[in-house]
Amino acid sequence: MKIRGAVLTTSDAQAPFTESRPLEVRELELDPPQEGEVLLRMTAAGVCHSDLSVVDGNRPRPVPMLLGHEGAGVVEEVGEGVTGLEPGDRVVTVFLPRCGECKNCRTDGKLPCSRGLESNNAGFLPGGGAKIRIHDPNDGDIYHHIGVSAFATHAVVNQASVVKVGSDLPPEAAAPLGCAVLTGGGAVINAGEPEDGDSIMVVGLGGVGIAALMTAIGLKKGKVIGVDANPDKLVRARELGADVTYSPQEVQDQGVKADLVVEAAGHPRAFETAFNATALGGRTVTVGLPHPQAESVIHPLLLTSEARTVVGSYLGSAVPSRDIPKYEDLWRKGELPVDELISDRIRLDDINEAMDTLAEGKAVRQIILFDED
Repeated sequence: MKIRGAVLTTSDAQAPFTESRPLEVRELELDPPQEGEVLLRMTAAGVCHSDLSVVDGNRPRPVPMLLGHEGAGVVEEVGEGVTGLEPGDRVVTVFLPRCGECKNCRTDGKLPCSRGLESNNAGFLPGGGAKIRIHDPNDGDIYHHIGVSAFATHAVVNQASVVKVGSDLPPEAAAPLGCAVLTGGGAVINAGEPEDGDSIMVVGLGGVGIAALMTAIGLKKGKVIGVDANPDKLVRARELGADVTYSPQEVQDQGVKADLVVEAAGHPRAFETAFNATALGGRTVTVGLPHPQAESVIHPLLLTSEARTVVGSYLGSAVPSRDIPKYEDLWRKGELPVDELISDRIRLDDINEAMDTLAEGKAVRQIILFDED
């Protein structure tokens, strides 16, 4: 079938992206779903730093690639062997499909699925191969972005890459559940495991960081602290209910500490800030994705002398089929205002402009609404 999608044509693009135009919105051919796969009509997609990191070369991926991974859609067709899904179901996409059989899948979310990582890194769907081609018989396949490729009117994904949600959940609120909320919220709940009375600090208040902050506020364990170099984001954090906010320099100068510190900026200096702000016996959880060659300097003696722990958390150490319904329920109760993540609603054709806005630190979550195209 014919679809429209945003294809990344070159890696390591230079900003401003409105001039270099690394993403081309064009007509494409999408193969029908095969065994274990579903066809989605996309309704919304979030523009995430993980997308930007592919555009600017910080996370090298094969090109040409149809980007996007944080999405919401409606099932239009199911392949053979698909269970629990049928046409008309509303779903959110998840960027790490879990096979449920490998050793890593038996860790209750603490380790990413080895088979899912393998197919994601190759730019294919689980089981191998690509489903997308440029609408020209002389052109080759288009790679998939971490099993989803949500920046398109339609997508074919493995059934393990979607989780069914209720029809009352608006698309723009549903999409962040599969990435920002799953990653940020899980960093707090699954990887951080805070106890009553624990103070929780979040360093880096982008989409994932704000989701972590909102989750921490909703838990009501102890003081919630927001940290970011952007004053506007600190204002937003206080509006959402953070008890106090600081710039990274203020954290250092004032010796601010917390029992649980979540680093969500994906920058080596942010990790250093988070590590140095972790209290005696506390836990530093890092979910940011820095450049592969980035390095941080910490004092390892503190791990021993202060009995501290550093935890890496991928996709919020989550089991999506278990965790997304929990966040959905919190949204219904008014305890997780996912709508507050949205900084702008845009069209697919605005994708290069959206990457510039994200790179400049002016956005939390820009949401592409396909019904408005």
